[in-house]
Amino acid sequence: MNVMRTGMLLAFMTALFMGVGFLIGGTGGMMIALVIAAGMNLFSYWNSDKMVLNMHHAVEVDEANAPEYYAIVRDLAANANLPMPKVYLIQNDQPNAFATGRNPQNAAVAASTGLLQRLSPQEVAAVMAHELAHIEHRDTLTMTVTATLAGAISMLGNFAMFFGGGSRENHNPLGFIGVLIAMIVAPFAAMIVQMAISRTREYAADRRGAQICGNPLWLASALDKIARGAKQIVNEDAERNPASAPLFIINPLSGQGADNLFSTHPSTENRIAALEAMAQEFGQAPAASRPTRAPQAPIDDEQLDDRPSPWGRDGGGRKGPWA
Repeated sequence: MNVMRTGMLLAFMTALFMGVGFLIGGTGGMMIALVIAAGMNLFSYWNSDKMVLNMHHAVEVDEANAPEYYAIVRDLAANANLPMPKVYLIQNDQPNAFATGRNPQNAAVAASTGLLQRLSPQEVAAVMAHELAHIEHRDTLTMTVTATLAGAISMLGNFAMFFGGGSRENHNPLGFIGVLIAMIVAPFAAMIVQMAISRTREYAADRRGAQICGNPLWLASALDKIARGAKQIVNEDAERNPASAPLFIINPLSGQGADNLFSTHPSTENRIAALEAMAQEFGQAPAASRPTRAPQAPIDDEQLDDRPSPWGRDGGGRKGPWA
């Protein structure tokens, strides 16, 4: 259902882009819009991962310089039957993470230093499983294409007047009204579609990520910590590049959190509730109450699972939290 809904939203986005071109310049404007869209999509298809990683000053790490973090991603990728993605670290105190790349064979995951410092190993595993779910579902490509089209629609709307949208030569039947629609309504509609796609995919990635790591409550606890950390700590790189916000597991921008029309992410409370319901399906009882401590204070692992941590230095050779 989520895949079908996303496909319908993308189809609407494409039709909207063509409609904006028509309103501005008639048939000729529609063709120009398609050419622009093709060029931008081709560029973003091949370079989206590098662009996003550079925006956030991410540094690639490996087993030598980040052994525990790298091992988490490696074992989760094996459990999900996915190729090993490139692993990046972001020097940022805000706990957060994202995935990028055009397909599973050319994917990357990135976590902030704040995430690794403030979350337990099980919670880190759950977050990275969520990001691997995005890679498996090819959400990173979907969101990149959607963001590119939304940006292009907004660009056309901003320059609508310069295209002479109301002239007869452009064969625009709506005249000046069409230009106003292109300037105001179309960019707004594109923004709503982009946000709707992001919210839709987060629920699907939460569920698949919980399946990959084996415990929905680990991800529920991680989301709670990340959401509180995102409210307290400003991510300056994200604030400078708000278009990348939908890629993060929790909205990194300040002042966001409601599950409404203008939110790029679902409500954290709604996501946690869905994960707790999933835990009941697995026969895992959620903690009686969620922690009220600051995000820096780790949740007692016994609330989530009474097994010893498989990611510590004394992990005993276990291959992952699902073992």
